[in-house]
Amino acid sequence: MKSHSMNRYSLRILAVLSGLALLSCDRTGNKIAPEPGIADLSGPYLGQTPDTLPALFAPGVVSTGMFTRDVAITPDGKEIYFCVALGNYTYSTILFTREVDGKWLAPEIVPFSGGPGVMDFEPAITHDGARLYFLSTRPDGDEPPGDEDIWFVERSGDGWGPPRNLGEPVNTEGGEFFPSVTLDGTLYFTRNEKGSALNQVFRSRWKDGSFQEPELLPGQVNCGTNRFNVFVSPDESYVIVPAVGMEDAFDGVDYYIVFRSKEDRWSVPINLGNEVNADNARGWSPYVSRDGSTFFFMASRTMEIEPEEWNYNHLKTLYNSPGNGNAAIYWMDAGFLMKLKARARFE
Repeated sequence: MKSHSMNRYSLRILAVLSGLALLSCDRTGNKIAPEPGIADLSGPYLGQTPDTLPALFAPGVVSTGMFTRDVAITPDGKEIYFCVALGNYTYSTILFTREVDGKWLAPEIVPFSGGPGVMDFEPAITHDGARLYFLSTRPDGDEPPGDEDIWFVERSGDGWGPPRNLGEPVNTEGGEFFPSVTLDGTLYFTRNEKGSALNQVFRSRWKDGSFQEPELLPGQVNCGTNRFNVFVSPDESYVIVPAVGMEDAFDGVDYYIVFRSKEDRWSVPINLGNEVNADNARGWSPYVSRDGSTFFFMASRTMEIEPEEWNYNHLKTLYNSPGNGNAAIYWMDAGFLMKLKARARFE
């Protein structure tokens, strides 16, 4: 892989699926009980309901103890995509689980994976379900693997067709990653120049069957000293920005919301607050369900261990469980996001 690709993910680290969920306490003091097996899960969101406070999403199935992040869900809610990385992103891939005849199937690697030598990450599904965008470092033509580009697959029956590089003007010799798409097909994504770790958010309009020249978004979106992986709402009324270097940050990379007016003006970034951002030095992957009701986000939190649990066997259990300090996917009711709109300031 090219050095700039590895540098970005190494910086992110610095700033086996198991059905076990450790019976212990998270930092809020809540007990986390063992979860049922995948065969027992049915209904929307693998049979779960979000709360007003963050909780692990599908512990033992999606959040397993592996480094896990990124969420994308098909319009019918019957396919959920997420990503895992091992060995500081040495092995990185997109997984998916789907509901068939009312039951959720065990997660699998997507059939369009580039294999163990390629990073495939950060899926985003269009609102008609016809196309899935994703980051990939697979070779394009004669180039070696390593360059971060945005690729896509198109729906074919119950699966997806062959992967294709999105090409210019979106992709360049630098890195392009974390696609997010609006109802009208506008693509938001992040880019860094070749050899640089400075990430900037761009927007490319979809017009006459192709993407237009990307435009750099203003400082309200490109906030802080660096930012990662911006999610845009379907109606383009807001973005969620994971940013570092903000004055009101709780811990490392914090999630912020920036609202957009009909005149295409952007508000001052608003921190999503203590419940989302505290104890979360590594958090750079937001997603909101297409109906706006549920907020998913990556966080790297740890459970508390009682003195009597301080032993080798318990450490082995923790290693294979969510809450061990590896990134996991948390979710919650998204109603609080719109409440923040009352605080939006357009300067």
